[in-house]
Amino acid sequence: MGALTTLLIVFAGTGLVLLAMSLRNVQQYEKGVVFRFGRLLPDIRGPGLRMIRPIGDRMRKVSVQTEVLGIPPQGAITADNVTLTVDAVVYFRVIDPVKALVNVRNYPRAVSQTAQTSLRSVIGRAHLDTLLSDRDHINAELKKVMDAPTEEPWGLRIERVEIKDIALPESMMRSMSKQAEAERERRARVIAAEGEFQASQRLSDAAATMADTPGALQLRLLQTVVDVSAEKNSTLVMPFPVEMLRFFENQSRDSADEPARRKTVSPAVRRTRTPAGLATTTYSVSLGGKRVATRAETARERRENWPAPTGPVDSLARN
Repeated sequence: MGALTTLLIVFAGTGLVLLAMSLRNVQQYEKGVVFRFGRLLPDIRGPGLRMIRPIGDRMRKVSVQTEVLGIPPQGAITADNVTLTVDAVVYFRVIDPVKALVNVRNYPRAVSQTAQTSLRSVIGRAHLDTLLSDRDHINAELKKVMDAPTEEPWGLRIERVEIKDIALPESMMRSMSKQAEAERERRARVIAAEGEFQASQRLSDAAATMADTPGALQLRLLQTVVDVSAEKNSTLVMPFPVEMLRFFENQSRDSADEPARRKTVSPAVRRTRTPAGLATTTYSVSLGGKRVATRAETARERRENWPAPTGPVDSLARN
């Protein structure tokens, strides 16, 4: 009786040990792949408490969560011969646990190597401007390149690939900063010129309106005086009215035309009678309002101022 009890206890203990060895707990984010004596079983065990044969069966658990894999910095040369260093990050997950275990060994490392080679290949076909301005296109092309060798053969799905950083040489960074500065300066000049053009149009419209209403110019003048005096300045600048400038301009034009009108010759004919009783016609000319001596008056003045003869010439004249 005692031996039977012992034997039952031994069998019960052995059964409990075998039962414990056959129970496997699979988490919600895992899939269980069972190998029986090294041969793959077709059934994939889902999450929960699962039983396998304690002898000959071995279960491998594969996580189906999305894994994040960082790609170390890679030196590459772009299509326009610019040397740079790029690092990226890859998001992937297992969609077929059997292929991930059977077809590839250490699939995270395989994905890392594939991402490095694909990154160099994509950068070598792209230009620097595309890498800097259109990263979405580069990320999509990199994901497409990595999907081909990983999804179908290895049962892995590349969900996302992103370039984290692009390290440029110092000389290239200085050149790009100069280019950006020149571009900003060009935009500033264009904007300033556009503002001047719009302001000139508005000023032209305002001038046309003030020309139709002369009182508006005077009101604007008074408003300018008020604005200047509001700053408590010791000097007050008074703008000169435009109407007064026009008045002085008209007066200067009239005074400039008047001498030309006065420079007209008006001859006056006068008939005089000489001592010999001969009638002589003299002409007096008025030039620019000033009387000019006649021909007879000029001759008489010359005779009166002629010097008297002296010496032999005088005696010869008396004889």
